[in-house]
Amino acid sequence: MAAGDKSRLDGSALATVLRILLPIFLALLVGALLLLALGKDPLAYYGYVVKRGLLSPTGLQASITRMAPLLLIAAGLIVAFRSGLWNLGVDGQFLLAAVCVAALAPGMAAHGFGDVITLGACFIVAMVIGAAWSLIPAFLKASHGINEIISTLMMSFLGVSFANVLIKIPFNDPTTTVPQTATLPVEDRLARLGDSTVHWGVILAVIMVVAVHWMMERSSFGLKLQIVGSNPRAAIHAGLNVKLLTYAAFAISAGLAGLAGAVDLLGVHGTIRADWNPAYGILVIPLVFLARFNGYAVIAFVFFFAVLMIGGESAARRLGVPTFFVLVLVALLMLFFAVTEFLDQARKKKTGA
Repeated sequence: MAAGDKSRLDGSALATVLRILLPIFLALLVGALLLLALGKDPLAYYGYVVKRGLLSPTGLQASITRMAPLLLIAAGLIVAFRSGLWNLGVDGQFLLAAVCVAALAPGMAAHGFGDVITLGACFIVAMVIGAAWSLIPAFLKASHGINEIISTLMMSFLGVSFANVLIKIPFNDPTTTVPQTATLPVEDRLARLGDSTVHWGVILAVIMVVAVHWMMERSSFGLKLQIVGSNPRAAIHAGLNVKLLTYAAFAISAGLAGLAGAVDLLGVHGTIRADWNPAYGILVIPLVFLARFNGYAVIAFVFFFAVLMIGGESAARRLGVPTFFVLVLVALLMLFFAVTEFLDQARKKKTGA
């Protein structure tokens, strides 16, 4: 390799690292200034975040456990975004699948079905429900060219509302005083890894992210999805079934969001109360963009965000900071990512790169 080529590669790698790290640094810096304006010590806040979310054994385990649903949602978003689709309905797909699994799992466990059968059935049902909830946006996009941003957001709103109806009426546990589904016994939930509190759903989530990355990078099916996303007309001329591939991309993306709901329910909560909605989908979107749709990078960013979430909850309690301050940091992260991306594109146009 010539010295000039090596220099260009090194410069490109450095630019990529800066595009990734600079938004994080700026978001944390502005977040620190906001904390100062609120009369709080930013070093103490970030110190508690690191201590609770990363350095504490129980906090680290909680952070790793939190990664499971986030990674599965991220895997689904990678498929959608790299296929040129905006699946912004993952929160509805996630919650609706989780509620249905919360109603199914305790009944199967009570009737003596084995763990393998129960978990397998729950995973399949969750993925089918998630995929089914994306059929309308997929149909509107594939058959009529209707923008999926609006349709997926509308379906997400309907999914969250319908999930609450299911909790309060047909799936309500009559033995409790608050509207919630029946509770799955701890012994029937996802098994823990060793003596930790981390369940094996985290391993499943990592495997799915790696599998999605491989599919989009190395398989002919992934290449077809990307061709459809980048240039639908060229895909038609190449003889690809654009409608079928659009349905497939939506189904895979939404199915993984549904699987995330099942893993979160079976691994952590065991039951779902009315009006519960963690809104993981909106939180994961900036991480997927920050990772530039790379599966391996997504794992690192999701871990960073999980530490921020777990540590932020502890820091908020100790310092009297609102618990949603983590969302402010996420918003700042997305803002600076957009600015960095805009400046990078402007630089490329100016230099002709």
